[in-house]
Amino acid sequence: QVQLVESGGGSVQAGGSLRLSCAPSISKNYCMAWFRQAAGKEREGVAAIYTTDGSTYHDDSVRGRFTISQDNAKNTLYLQMDNLQPEDTAMYYCAAGPFYGCVNWRKSRAQFRYWGQGTQVTVSS
Repeated sequence: QVQLVESGGGSVQAGGSLRLSCAPSISKNYCMAWFRQAAGKEREGVAAIYTTDGSTYHDDSVRGRFTISQDNAKNTLYLQMDNLQPEDTAMYYCAAGPFYGCVNWRKSRAQFRYWGQGTQVTVSS
């Protein structure tokens, strides 16, 4: 059993930055991802990384502003979020699943075996 713990959420003004952390990251053969869920909306995928080779995937809504990464030495997954906007306000969740290459990761929530409890991000205009 893996217990994922997120940290780094908070409140910022539009244009600001936050870095979310998730530990532990799983170093091989896992797809690890960040999802978010705004009030009254479905949970959606933000970014994913295939831990075996470091391939990354970002949703169009955050590409160029958010960056997913992993630090194997620190056993930690990160989501660097820059130029935050009010529409980024949501609970952010870390997830991990043992499926190859993060194939179709945004639509494969059932394959993510482990989830964290979430960390709140609030962006004011």
